[in-house]
Amino acid sequence: MELSDIRAKIDTVDDQLLNLFLERMRLSEEVAAYKNEHHLPILNKQREREILAKVTEQAGDKERYAYHLFSTLFELARSRQAELINAPTQVAAQVRQSLAAGGEVFPQTGLVACQGVEGAYSQVACDRLLPRGKIVYVKSFEAVFSAVESGLCKFGVVPIENSSNGSVRAVYDLVQRKNFSIVRSTRLCIHHELLVQPGVKLTDITEIYSHEQAIGQCSKFLSELNGVRVIPCANTAVAAQMVAESGSRHAAAISSHACAALYGLECIHDAIQDSDNNYTRFICISKEPVIYPGANRISLVIAFENKPGALYEILSKLAALDINMTKLESCPVVGSDFDFVFFLELDASVQDPSVLAMLEEMERSCAKFQFLGNYAEV
Repeated sequence: MELSDIRAKIDTVDDQLLNLFLERMRLSEEVAAYKNEHHLPILNKQREREILAKVTEQAGDKERYAYHLFSTLFELARSRQAELINAPTQVAAQVRQSLAAGGEVFPQTGLVACQGVEGAYSQVACDRLLPRGKIVYVKSFEAVFSAVESGLCKFGVVPIENSSNGSVRAVYDLVQRKNFSIVRSTRLCIHHELLVQPGVKLTDITEIYSHEQAIGQCSKFLSELNGVRVIPCANTAVAAQMVAESGSRHAAAISSHACAALYGLECIHDAIQDSDNNYTRFICISKEPVIYPGANRISLVIAFENKPGALYEILSKLAALDINMTKLESCPVVGSDFDFVFFLELDASVQDPSVLAMLEEMERSCAKFQFLGNYAEV
């Protein structure tokens, strides 16, 4: 048989498959109507297991492929049913409120809380996110969240992850405990320099100050220094300020080029970070949930029952809608034994009804579900 003949037969089978698929989806819509009327959950795991057991038994040596085919069919059917179910969810109400609160453009002004002092990378991120904003400097990341939560500041800006040194764990801990919404984000290319008092040489240095993230990003450079203490402090700009004010000729700071000029220091080593492709991502938070035009990224916190396949069930929902997941990170739940929450970031918009339906289904099926916001990255 020629290849063209085989493909002609495949085309015939594909036509049949499509018609059967459409009929199956139509029946799933009837099921959704029944579940709506009788207030039944979308997921019926027992029935899915029974069908999967039957098809894998009948599929012979193709049982693995049959299993994945029907698992995908189930997920597509549940996604469609989720669009039709009328049961109210918190995420749907939050999305409606957020969309109604958003203006035509993201604000350019307002009080914004920032950890550190003048010259901090967070300050640079503030200037990019709110070019005419008035910055209020605070001492800690928690103080940024508190300033927003109390209403002292309309916005807050904090670093959340670095391409070389990973997530800023202190911020992720606050994300779980505080009430806020992410309304914007940005990325900065970070270049660290070793700053000292004028005339100080590398051989004079006995101690180096910086933020723990910057220290981690410059680990290769620091590992080559002998007899030098590395001391974490609140912020890279704070480190530069401390060295400048101390007058010590044995102290140095890992900080930015801007801080050298700002605090009268000299750079004796530039670009000391481990990678030239060193980016830190910052998020802008607000007390009230707001979604502005152009929002195309969604952040979530979820937790689910610790059982085989639980994470796959979540990921399959994304695959069914062809949604790209840009981040998945697990964090242990404090005070529990091997329980985790997961931070997800998706390239998606709640303006898409199928995306909102998926989020609603996640809320119904997850033990913990926290919608952090739908926003744009600039």
